[in-house]
Amino acid sequence: MTILALEFSSARRSAAVLDLTEDSASPPSPGAGTRTPQRPPAKTAEAIETGEGGTKAFGLIEEALAGAGLAREQIEVIVVGLGPGSYTGIRVALSIGQGWQLARGVKLLGVSSADCLAAQAQAEKIFGRVNVVIDAQRNEFYLASYEISSRDWKETRPLRIMSLAQLDPQASNDEIWVGPEVTRWFPKGSRLFPSAATLGRLAVGRRDFVSGDKLAPLYLRETNFIKAPPVNRFLL
Repeated sequence: MTILALEFSSARRSAAVLDLTEDSASPPSPGAGTRTPQRPPAKTAEAIETGEGGTKAFGLIEEALAGAGLAREQIEVIVVGLGPGSYTGIRVALSIGQGWQLARGVKLLGVSSADCLAAQAQAEKIFGRVNVVIDAQRNEFYLASYEISSRDWKETRPLRIMSLAQLDPQASNDEIWVGPEVTRWFPKGSRLFPSAATLGRLAVGRRDFVSGDKLAPLYLRETNFIKAPPVNRFLL
């Protein structure tokens, strides 16, 4: 199986191609919320773009495909980082996955970018009670808590939106904090960015594929639209 992973939820955007054709016996992932380390796929190629500009999505995809020695037509599964994070980046990744499924009939899978960060913290040997922090704008952040060991990791508190004022100052000093912009709120935190290669590995063994119309970002806020007033034709 060949997987294309797209992780555009942070300022460090990436695309990765995982070729599992030589490692089809990889064990399936355990139950939801818990992950154990898996053998690396037979072949992995990742392309990374860092910056505040627009996402060069197809350039990253082509670079990752070239690194894996594969063509677009060989992709069988697309896994997308659902955020939370950059509204534009996540929407671009979702749109690519949805369009690819319409054109090629590929399987789609969405994975939390917070889970991706927890898996990366484990790879960095960051163990214990680990809090994943992602910018939520409006002077708030998304927060998810995990218990991470060398053997596995498990979500202990799901994603929620918080402000710094809502945290217990003493507790915040005794815990571990990671995330793309974590040092804005916790100076001693460890900066980690969600990676497409890690995202792809989390998809290995999963079968909970979805149709494109069911693939939705993780925002945790209701989307509110303000209807514009009717145009006054006498002012035209």
